[in-house]
Amino acid sequence: MKIIPFLISTALTAGLVFLLNNSWKIGGNNTPLFGAFLSPQHGFWQNAEAVNSDFSDELSFPKLKGKTSVYLDERLVPHIFAEQENDAYFVQGYLHAKFRLWQMELQTHAAAGRAAEIIGDKALNHDREFRRLGMVYAAEIAVTEMSKDPVIKSECDAYTEGVNAYIKSLTESTLPLEYKLIGYTPELWSNHKTALLLKYMSYDLAAHEKDFEMTNALSFFSAADFEKLFPYKQDSLDPIIPKGTSFLKQTVFPVAPATADSAYFKQPVQAAESQKPDMANGSNNWAVSGSKTKSGAPILCNDPHLGLNLPSLWYELQISTPAFNAYGVSFPGAPGVVIGYNDSCAFGFTNGGRDVRDYYEIIFKDDSRKEYLFNGTYHATNFRVDTFKIKGQPDFIDSVAYVKLGNDVCPVMFDKSFGGKRTDNSKNYAVRWTAHDPSNELRIFNQLNHAKNYADYQAAAQNLRTPGQNCVFACKNGDIALRTQGNWPAKWKGQGDFVMPGTDTSYLWKGFIPQDEVPYQYNPERGFVSSANQKPVDETYPYYIGRVYPLYRGYEINKRLSAMNNITADSMMQLQTDNYNCFAAMAMPFILKSINAASLNAGEQQYFSILKNWNMRHDVGSVGATVFVNFWKEFETAVFADEYAKAPENVERPLESTLLEAVLKDSAWKFIDNITTPQTETLADNVTAAFKKAAISCKAAQLNGKLVWEKYKATHIDHLAKLPAFSRDNLPIGGGTHIINATRDTHGPSWRMVIELTQKTNAHGVYPGGQSGNPGSKFYDNFIDTWATGKFYELWMMVKGEEKDSRIKWVMSFTN
Repeated sequence: MKIIPFLISTALTAGLVFLLNNSWKIGGNNTPLFGAFLSPQHGFWQNAEAVNSDFSDELSFPKLKGKTSVYLDERLVPHIFAEQENDAYFVQGYLHAKFRLWQMELQTHAAAGRAAEIIGDKALNHDREFRRLGMVYAAEIAVTEMSKDPVIKSECDAYTEGVNAYIKSLTESTLPLEYKLIGYTPELWSNHKTALLLKYMSYDLAAHEKDFEMTNALSFFSAADFEKLFPYKQDSLDPIIPKGTSFLKQTVFPVAPATADSAYFKQPVQAAESQKPDMANGSNNWAVSGSKTKSGAPILCNDPHLGLNLPSLWYELQISTPAFNAYGVSFPGAPGVVIGYNDSCAFGFTNGGRDVRDYYEIIFKDDSRKEYLFNGTYHATNFRVDTFKIKGQPDFIDSVAYVKLGNDVCPVMFDKSFGGKRTDNSKNYAVRWTAHDPSNELRIFNQLNHAKNYADYQAAAQNLRTPGQNCVFACKNGDIALRTQGNWPAKWKGQGDFVMPGTDTSYLWKGFIPQDEVPYQYNPERGFVSSANQKPVDETYPYYIGRVYPLYRGYEINKRLSAMNNITADSMMQLQTDNYNCFAAMAMPFILKSINAASLNAGEQQYFSILKNWNMRHDVGSVGATVFVNFWKEFETAVFADEYAKAPENVERPLESTLLEAVLKDSAWKFIDNITTPQTETLADNVTAAFKKAAISCKAAQLNGKLVWEKYKATHIDHLAKLPAFSRDNLPIGGGTHIINATRDTHGPSWRMVIELTQKTNAHGVYPGGQSGNPGSKFYDNFIDTWATGKFYELWMMVKGEEKDSRIKWVMSFTN
C-alpha cells in the first residue's frame, strides 16, 4: 500500500511544479512565474539590499577614453569626476541604469505606445492613442536632428553605451524587482529611447491643449456666454513680464480668415482623448538680484510641480569634467543636468503653458482614406502601419493616415476606427504639434551645464523648442534673467482654441514668433524675475497666447518678492514651502458677506465659525482649509450645475478664477441664477446652500477622522506600477491648489532647489523619493520625510582634494 502515498506525493509534486512554472490570472492581472519569482538564488529575495551595502566597484569598459571616478555620498548622490566629457555621460548612463532601469524602460515603453507588451490588452487604447499622436514619429525626427550635431550625437552615444554596459551585466538574480514581478526582461537602450523620453515630457507639459473641450463648449453656449465663462482677460493677472512693459516689435502678422466665426463650430466633437496630462503640471521659479539679498549675491529658486511617483522623476548627481562642473537633477534616460547650477550660474524651468497642439478636421474622399481634400483637390495619403505586441494576446495592426497640411506632415489621430475614449466618432482629426518639428532639446541642457554668463544662457535657451518653458537664470556676476522660451506659433486671436477646418491653408499656422520677440527680462529694475505658469504678458502683447492660465501662485510670489529685502537662502526656502491661499483670501469677504448665517443649524454654525476664524493657510492641522475647499466645490456646483446639465460629453469648464473674479465684479452675474427653477436665485442663496452641503461633507470627513487638512488631502506617492507595498500614503504635508507650496494628493513640488550664488555657492535641495529605484533599498524613499516637513538638504558641490571627505561612503572606478 506504500504506492498510494507515493502516487499522492508524485501528484502533489507535479501540481506544484506546474503551479510554479506558469503564470496565473488573479484579479484580472497575470502573476509572475512563482517558481522563478520565489527562487532564493534568482528571485525577489536577491533584491533585498543589506543595510550596509557596499556600492564600491572597479569596472573596465573599452569604450571609455580615460579614467572616471564616482564618489557616492551618504545620500547615494554620485559625484562623477571624468577626465573626458563623454566618459562622464557613459558613467551617468551606467548609474541611471543601475539605480533606475525599470523606470527608464517603463516610461519609454509608455511613450512609444508599447505598454501592452508589458501589461497586456488593457493598455492597447493608450498605445494606439500615443502612436496616433505621433510620439514615435516625433522621436524619429528628433534623433535625426540630434545626429546632425556632433556634440550631442557623441553625448547620446556615450550615454547609451553606458546604459547598455549595465544592462549587459545583469543576470537573472540581479534583475530589478519589477521585471521579476511582471515577468519580462529589459531590452537594450538606444538614442531613440532618449528622444522618446524627451517627447514624453513635451506631451506631459502640453495640458493646455483643450481643442475638443473648448469646441464642445462653444457649440453649447452662446457666443456671449462663452466669453463670460472663458474670458481672455484675467483681472487678477500679475504676468511674468510686468504690466506696462512696452512691446514695440512685431514682424509676423497672423490674420484670421473671414470664415473664422462660431458658424463652423455648431456640432460637438465626438472624439475625446483617453487621457490628458494634469492641468497642474507647472512650477514656480524666481531669481532675486543681489540688490535684494543680505549677501549681495543673486539667489535662484525652482520647484517643478509634476506627478509624484516612486521611483522619483529625478535623479540627483554632480558631473565634473575639464570643460564644466554641474550639480542638480537629471532625467533617468537622458544625459546631463536638467535643473541645477555650475561654478558660475544657476538655471531652472517652469512650464510655459501655451497651446502648441492644434486639431484640424480632415475630409477623405472615401472610407479608404487614400486621398484627402486640400485646397480644392484631392491628395494622396501616406500611411504608417503599426504592429502592437500584446502580452498574452495576438498582435494588433493599426494603420494611421498622415496628411500634409501646407508644409506640415500631420498624423490623423482620430478617425472612424479610433475615437479615443469615444466609440461613436465619425470624423477625422489630424494633429499639428510643435513636437513633430525638428528639434534638439538636449542642446539646451548641454550648453547650460557649460554656461558661464548671460550670453551663454541666452544662446542655450534658444535651443528649446518644445515643451515651451520659462527659463530662469542667475549668475555670480550679478545678472538675473528669464525667457518665456519656446517655438511659439504666431496666432490670431482664438486660433487653436477650437478644432479648425483642415481643407485649405486658411486656418494653418502662418509662422512662429521670432526669438527676438519672445518675452523676456534681463536685470529688471524691480530686482527679481519670476514665473508660476501664469500668462506671461498682458493684453498689449501683439500675439495671441491663449486664455487658460493659473493666476494665484504668480500673484502671491510677485507680491512677496516685491516686499522682501535682505533676502537669505533660508527665507527663500520658507517662501517655497509657504501654505498661504491668496485665492481664499480674495474669496472670503464675499462669502462672509453673502452667507445667511441665521439659517445655519448648530452643526453648520460650528463649521462656519471655523471658516470665519481661519487664517487662510493650508498648514498641517488646519481644519479651516478643509471647510473652505468643500465650500468652494459646492459653490461651483451651485452656480454651474444647471447650465452644464445638458452639455455634451467632454466639455470644458470655467477656471476657479473665472467664477471668483465674476462674483467680485457682479454679485448678480448671469450664471448665479438657477435656470431650472421659477425663482431667481441670488448670490446669498447660492453661498448659503453651498455651505450647507459643504457642512455635510465636512461632517462625513470628521467622522472618518479626515477633517484636518493633511488627512483630507491625503498626499501619497505611488509606485509607478501602483503597487501599494512600494508606495507611501498619508504624508503629513500642507499646501494645495493656488498655493506656492502646490502639493496636492498625488502631485506637487517634484524637486525643490534654492541656490545662493555667493563666492562659495550656498545650495539646498530635496525631492520626494530616493536615489535608488529598488524598493528593497533604504535609499528608495529616504528623502520623503525631509521633503514633507519642508526641510532641505545642503547640496555638496565636491571639488578635487575632497576625496577623503567623511561624506564619501563608496567609490566606483571606471577605466578603459
